[in-house]
Amino acid sequence: MQQTHFYHHLIDIENKRIYPAEIIISKDKIISIKETDKRCENYILPGFIDAHVHVESSMLIPSEFARLAVNHGTVATISDPHEIANVCGIEGVEYMIDNAAKVPFKFHFGAPSCVPATSFETAGDIIDSTGIEQLLQRDDIYYLSEMMNYPGVLFKDEEVMKKIALAHQYNKPVDGHAPGLRGEQAKQYIEAGISTDHECFTKEEAEDKLKFGMKILIREGSAAKNFDALIDLLDEHFENMMFCCDDKHPDELVLHHINMHVKRALAKGNDLYKVLQVACINPVKHYKMNVGLLNENDCADFIVVNHLEDFSILKTVINGTVVSENGMTKIESIDEKMINRFDCNEKNAADFKIEGNPFNQKIKVIEALEGQLITKTVIANAKIENDHIVSDIENDVLKMVVVNRYFDAPVAVGFIKNFNLKAGAIASTVAHDSHNIIAVGINDEEICNAVNELVKCKGGVSVVNKQERYTLPLPVGGLMSNEKAELVAEKYSSIDKQAKALGCTLNAPFMTLSFMALLVIPQLKLSDKGLFDGGAFQFVDLFEN
Repeated sequence: MQQTHFYHHLIDIENKRIYPAEIIISKDKIISIKETDKRCENYILPGFIDAHVHVESSMLIPSEFARLAVNHGTVATISDPHEIANVCGIEGVEYMIDNAAKVPFKFHFGAPSCVPATSFETAGDIIDSTGIEQLLQRDDIYYLSEMMNYPGVLFKDEEVMKKIALAHQYNKPVDGHAPGLRGEQAKQYIEAGISTDHECFTKEEAEDKLKFGMKILIREGSAAKNFDALIDLLDEHFENMMFCCDDKHPDELVLHHINMHVKRALAKGNDLYKVLQVACINPVKHYKMNVGLLNENDCADFIVVNHLEDFSILKTVINGTVVSENGMTKIESIDEKMINRFDCNEKNAADFKIEGNPFNQKIKVIEALEGQLITKTVIANAKIENDHIVSDIENDVLKMVVVNRYFDAPVAVGFIKNFNLKAGAIASTVAHDSHNIIAVGINDEEICNAVNELVKCKGGVSVVNKQERYTLPLPVGGLMSNEKAELVAEKYSSIDKQAKALGCTLNAPFMTLSFMALLVIPQLKLSDKGLFDGGAFQFVDLFEN
């Protein structure tokens, strides 16, 4: 029987020791770990886990996501296929599972609990409790994914409680999603059997949930960045914390993944073993993942790093196979089919007009916040031209629209601050959670052009400025490309630069835009059905009373 020998300093996370070791692998298993007198230069440890990610937000199908992630020492993910499910239902979930199974990477998918996320928007499909049970019965579904409908939990909605009960019946954990929930309401939410939350944006909120027994994920993605707010909790609460990205755009995934969480946590002086328990151990145990932890008889899943200061990934091994070495992926790209649901016609500029109110020119405006999914509500004076409200470029109050992609319907119109566009418009069908077309721009003509670019290609992201057109098609559900990861990252980086060339000052314009229709995150958002107050959980009028 062929054996492979590795000689490295082994980082024994749980026993808090480092020692020179000989690790012997046969096929996909570790059959022996022994201390050795042989010279060892590098360090070996369990691989990193992203404890909550929507692969779709990388704009890559799972097989291409894996090709990039392994370069950064990631061996597995807890993946919520919520985005493709909102477009294509259970067919979308099965698409992700089937594609993921074609590469040597350990995706662990969940059953999307909220499809659609709310009844206040139009999605492409519905997964009810019957569909949830169909998924939870599968061995390749590991958990019930984020329960975004926290009002449904608090008010014991029958369908919501059925889904949670089914997860418990099949002995699978339930992920949470309750931004800003504190005190007695947080306690009630957790006592319903919900075990994690990745939406805490203050230390105090996380502490509240930790004391009631919830596990807290420190999230640092392309748009939502909560690392700085939460990292100081790691020292005391490392046994009940994990790292996640939630959403990661392709240009960033080329550069880093969970390895960046680790480097930043260590740079802040956190204990090595505590940081690595959060990054490598806790998710595996919580979700009962099929991932080895560098013990005898485990699956041979591990990484090799150069030293404990730099933590550069030299090698990533999954099931005994080297899948990345010296920053170069060894996972081959594969040809994959496409699925989608998109059935609306091109629009006219007149479809985006909204009449002013001669008796009230005060309007509610969404204030986008850098690095956050939450928004604020500000009141501004409407700019009126020819009896219609238009973008006020000078005061950065820009028109934003959501267009139903599943059938032709009236366009929803609102206004937003902090995009700072001085020209043109941008649009995207990556628009959580129903993934309709969302756009922002300086006038109706530019917004219309940006929207129509996406109608033509049935999904993607676009930038327009007068006669200039830049589009990145995403033919898989209007969410993902089926091209090679490196090419998608290059194209996305280019179109991101074009958006910023219009004046946008946000770090991630498209990622930020994608969350402006996410109704379950307070405060003010826009769905295809209208302006929505996430705090009150109801539609509101554009005009301030």
